[in-house]
Amino acid sequence: MTFQRRRRIVRRQRTGTALLVVALISFLAGMTDAIGLLTVGDFVSFMSGNTTRAATAVAEGNILRSLILLGSLAVFVVGNAMGTIVSSRFRAGGVLFGVTVTLALTAAGGDHLPNELRFYFIVLAMGVVNASVEHIEGLPISLTYVTGALSRFGRGLGRWIIGTGNIQWTIQIVPWIGMLGGAIVGAMLEYRFGQLSLWAPTILSGLLFTLVLMIPRRWSQRYAQR
Repeated sequence: MTFQRRRRIVRRQRTGTALLVVALISFLAGMTDAIGLLTVGDFVSFMSGNTTRAATAVAEGNILRSLILLGSLAVFVVGNAMGTIVSSRFRAGGVLFGVTVTLALTAAGGDHLPNELRFYFIVLAMGVVNASVEHIEGLPISLTYVTGALSRFGRGLGRWIIGTGNIQWTIQIVPWIGMLGGAIVGAMLEYRFGQLSLWAPTILSGLLFTLVLMIPRRWSQRYAQR
């Protein structure tokens, strides 16, 4: 086997592994977002939606609700910052460990947690998880922000149609598929089990933490922004 062929094989394996991780993390995000929406009544990863809801709350004169929603934006930003700090030291495994612990504490709190606090904890977890995988072979990837993924998919499609692009843009559909599947499962679980359904993404996050620990360090180092 030539060196170049071996490099191509390793690259395919590395890319395939990264896409699997992205799909599973997006599935986790979709599941958590659906459960959070049905449990607390607001989005836990869709901050564009919470921004619009905060604005409409202001227009309706409901300042308290607007402040709660704006608070979720701040918590989400802090979560992303925390995830990036953890990722710089402990890579994706450390990020997913933090997400697992946060979700576990929220699920264990149950009815003892005020609704707003439960909301913020889940938002924090969704902010943190974004730092687990930021790139696949140099291509930016979104985990909870599928609008960005669909936008990059559409722009890539346009460039391909006019003959000025490659087909790497096709990977952008992976997080959307993961998010959709996770949201369907999350909604079904919440309708059946209520607040107990939050244990499902908690367990999944723990399994993903175990999975990324088995990925070679030289591969997982490529997931973070350089």
